[in-house]
Amino acid sequence: MKTLLEFEKPIAELEDKLIEMRKLAIENNVDVTEAVKSLTEKILELKQETFSNLTRWQRVQLSRHPDRPYTLDYIEKICSEFIEIHGDRSVADDKAMVGGFGNIDDEFSVMFIGQQKGRNTKQRQYRNFGMPNPEGYRKALRLMKMAEKFNKPVVCLIDTPGAFPGLEAEERGQGEAIARNIRDMFMLKVPVICIIIGEGASGGALGIAVGDKVLMMENTWYSVISPESCSSILWRSWNYKEQAAEALKLTANDMLSNGLIDGIIPEPLGGAHLDHDGAAKTLKEVIKRELTALNKVNPQVRILDRIEKFSKMGVVQE
Repeated sequence: MKTLLEFEKPIAELEDKLIEMRKLAIENNVDVTEAVKSLTEKILELKQETFSNLTRWQRVQLSRHPDRPYTLDYIEKICSEFIEIHGDRSVADDKAMVGGFGNIDDEFSVMFIGQQKGRNTKQRQYRNFGMPNPEGYRKALRLMKMAEKFNKPVVCLIDTPGAFPGLEAEERGQGEAIARNIRDMFMLKVPVICIIIGEGASGGALGIAVGDKVLMMENTWYSVISPESCSSILWRSWNYKEQAAEALKLTANDMLSNGLIDGIIPEPLGGAHLDHDGAAKTLKEVIKRELTALNKVNPQVRILDRIEKFSKMGVVQE
């Protein structure tokens, strides 16, 4: 059954009317061409108006839509061939973090790395709700080093509500694993592209988000804390999550205006969850374009540019 967010319901009602109108026309052999055209135009106008005026909280809701494509969905549609690589060679294979080599149109061989969520309860438990443990970040770093060894670019697809906050994760060095990833990603000699495809929460996202190009899809968010957690800290309640989202300024447009990302990837009208193929096609074109440009840059220059870009963040001159 199709999942609808509150602001999607008026559009869905009109679309249901359109389906019913076409069905009745066929059953009664009636020409409703003009009525169908008029209603189709009305639906398009309503979609454009709705999705061009979304609040920050509504963007957060879209980023979490259960029908939204996840990391492996994009990899499947972008790559002609993909070989997943498992394990951190130390503790375990974290199912919340996936990665492996993939071919894009026989033009690029790329190391894809990203967090993976689940569609149903069983999958979500298996993937730990997309929240990696320390071994997930150590696996990601192992794959990055492997890509560097074979001179293959790295593409990170970020979609996580945060690193797993459990006691056992802290005992195994969650903070250290994320910090090591951030440090070592600065020094990778191969091109690194990081793309927020859903939720980009805190260090859980930043642990695989240091790159030459950091991009966000249109209906995603990227912040040090989620709106709910911010609300619970400031107001001692989750009821103020919408105000928290506005205060955090966590959308792609906010991040771009603050100089924290390098670009925004447009989604199909209505969101990526309505058109997986369209969203993947756009993402693929962006990845190919960025890799073509980055491959022309000297590795040492890329490293220095990467360091300079992140070093300038948060610096204010008066």
